[in-house]
Formats: sequence, C-alpha cells, structure tokens
Amino acid sequence: VQLQASGGGLVQAGGSLRLSCAASGFTFDDAVIGWFRQAPGEEREFVATISRSGSSTYYADSVKGRFTISRDNAKNTVYLQMDSLKPEDTAVYYCAAEATLRVVVLDRHEYDYWGQGTLVTVSS
Repeated sequence: VQLQASGGGLVQAGGSLRLSCAASGFTFDDAVIGWFRQAPGEEREFVATISRSGSSTYYADSVKGRFTISRDNAKNTVYLQMDSLKPEDTAVYYCAAEATLRVVVLDRHEYDYWGQGTLVTVSS
C-alpha cells in the first residue's frame, strides 16, 4: 500500500494550492480518504474526508468554505484544493486511507494507511 502526497509549497496569504494524493496497492474505491495536517509542536488534526464514491464530504470548521476535497477513482487520486490560505494553515499535510463501509471517517486513529506528507507554508 502506498499513498503519495504532493503539491505542497510556499504561498502568500490569500493564495491557493492543490494537493494530490496518489494511491496504489489497494482497491481505491473501497476506501474512505482523509486529509490531516500537523503544525510544528501540534497534534495531527483532521482537515477533510471524502466517501468512497466521492458523493459525501466533511470538513473541519477551520477550513470549511476555503478547502475542497475531491477524488478521481479512475486515477486512484484524491485532491485537496486550498483557497484563501492563511498563515495558520501552515503545516505538513498528510493523506490517509481506510477501507470501510462507513461514509466518512474523522478520527485519525481509525486510518490504517498514511502518506509521507507534503509541506504547506503560507507567508503573511
């Protein structure tokens, strides 16, 4: 199982980035996918999650209205479009996968597979 996160970088406040998470080694459309982030000295926190079909999504209050999660099951890839970025969005962003019949999964402890993370830095 492999999850490869990419797309991070340095952006000014108010700017946008799109993260990608490419998956392999498991049946992608059997898995709920989540994005999490971890800032220095902080615990890893939930950002967004998407159901197996992509029809259901859920966001942390801190990113609702600014971030959009989507998936392309034909490409085994999940995306996180991040708009109106703020300095407090600075963190390492991780994607995670969980094969489950549940619609969405918010708790990081319930995810079995994790990517290596991609750094997002938002300057003020």
